[in-house]
Amino acid sequence: MHQLSFRKMINKEDVLKALSTVQEPDLHKDLVTLNMIQDIVIDGLTVSFIVVLTTPACPLKEKIEKDCVDAIHQLVNDQAVVKVTMTANVSSNRADKLTLPGVKNIIAVASGKGGVGKSSVSSNLAIALAATGAKVGLLDADIYGPSIPMMFGEMDTQPLMRDVDGKQLMVPIEKFGIKLLSIGFLIKPEQAVVWRGPMVSSALRQFVSDCDWGELDYLILDLPPGTGDIHLTMLQIVPLTGVVMVTTPQAIALADAYKAATMFSMTPVKVPILGLVENMAYFTPDELPDNKYYIFGKDGGRNMASELNVSLLGQVPIYMSIREGGDVGIPAALDQTKPAFKAFEKIAQNVAQLVSIINSTEKTVSAE
Repeated sequence: MHQLSFRKMINKEDVLKALSTVQEPDLHKDLVTLNMIQDIVIDGLTVSFIVVLTTPACPLKEKIEKDCVDAIHQLVNDQAVVKVTMTANVSSNRADKLTLPGVKNIIAVASGKGGVGKSSVSSNLAIALAATGAKVGLLDADIYGPSIPMMFGEMDTQPLMRDVDGKQLMVPIEKFGIKLLSIGFLIKPEQAVVWRGPMVSSALRQFVSDCDWGELDYLILDLPPGTGDIHLTMLQIVPLTGVVMVTTPQAIALADAYKAATMFSMTPVKVPILGLVENMAYFTPDELPDNKYYIFGKDGGRNMASELNVSLLGQVPIYMSIREGGDVGIPAALDQTKPAFKAFEKIAQNVAQLVSIINSTEKTVSAE
């Protein structure tokens, strides 16, 4: 067998034919058809190539790599030394390239009511996506109650201005690898924003059009709770890829989350709901790691996701580290030793996975 394998020379055509049997599990097409195979190099029995994933947060990258190696061994040469380099080029299917042309995907994080941890989810989702190698921005669209400056420990920082083609643009503040912008960077922490709707809409338009966001794989929009002017403004000016809904398990939060979800399906610009995050799903004391106490009810978010026919992106327990991180400006998802990291890592993988599926099958919603 060993001598037979050596007599059979490996060529690029055989490698491509073998890899055409490897399916991308989410997109349900083979890697060759999807143009995910690049730079095939053959040196005797050594076969090297690059697999370009649609997101660095792909939760199935190990399976894809193993399937590639198995295909070469089974269909080309069982003695081949297969070297697979896994990389990523985040997919995008935006029709509107005039607004935020360098941003591939725009994901809104919304909730029906306040106090469900929407800004915590937004911040930690951004951190978890960036941890995979993605380029991430976070826009705090909650004009009346901005939380992002505190979440990232930048309450006394102000954005700089930059001249781009004769136009003065704001430069987002960078922290932990995330580009950040919030009205909270432009006012004193104790100052209230007492604005009518048109002023809020004007400010949001400036954050979008008068800011140098640069090249981003994902821009996360932290929307205010409820349904109102800010949501309608963002739907009009920003081509959203999808929405992540945040709720807690109790009935009142779920009822308001239903209303918010309905809003995104009723507006002239319909936006797909990527899924739902159930925050504060249960409490586990550090001294009793196997115990779960469902303080706000059990599986309310899971049941709601089922009724809306969307994915349950993840359940985030009540972790002391999440509260502490938000208070001191160090999001919990930064610490890979904490349970919160695993929770948000899973959410980020699921969000990225669903965005890739949407980009492969639909045209992303764009503003008219």
